[in-house]
Amino acid sequence: MTPTMIDDALFAVTDSINKAKNRIGRDEPVTLVAVSKQQPDERIDAALDAGQRVFGENRVQEAMSRWAHRRASYPDLTLHLIGPLQTNKAAEAVALFDVIEVLDREKLAAALAKEMAKQDRHLPCLVQVNTGEEEQKSGIRPQDTKTFVHHCQSHHGLNITGLMCIPPADEEPAMHFALLAKLAAECGLPVLSMGMSGDYLEAITFGATSVRVGSAIFGARLPRQ
Repeated sequence: MTPTMIDDALFAVTDSINKAKNRIGRDEPVTLVAVSKQQPDERIDAALDAGQRVFGENRVQEAMSRWAHRRASYPDLTLHLIGPLQTNKAAEAVALFDVIEVLDREKLAAALAKEMAKQDRHLPCLVQVNTGEEEQKSGIRPQDTKTFVHHCQSHHGLNITGLMCIPPADEEPAMHFALLAKLAAECGLPVLSMGMSGDYLEAITFGATSVRVGSAIFGARLPRQ
């Protein structure tokens, strides 16, 4: 995609978000997280030139190679980790990212708390909920969410600001968005990260405060080398 195409795509996505909010009378902002994983540098630079400053990455090492050198040029950059995090990468993740969206187990909570204390970077974290209870997918079971959130807050002192989910690919996302919104309300958490390129407008109707959009902005990802 050319820089002009990405500029136009960003405008179209932002405009559709605003229209979706207006249709349901929502005033609260919706954060657009541009999913930049596996995208070439020219597409990332085009998005930055267009004014986008919030990006999501799946892999710590890939994100470090892409963003570490860009930090100085873009001090208002905000990076979200939206892919699975191994505990041995906790130090690098805390150093690089600004939001951790994938807190999904006790061992990771302990590792993040230790690294945040060591680096004095107390990042906002989202608990990933496996709303479809899929065996192959990461995330806390819905019925365990409230207990896990409280444990992360009280035992580890983590700044849990919200919940995140990725609905099953073969199911209607609406029920999963509704479930996540219900769980967040029960936990008293304001942030709902849900909705991707194919369903982010529907997610907004269920209260999403953050949407993760990749292909609708950048086009198809290049094959991983």
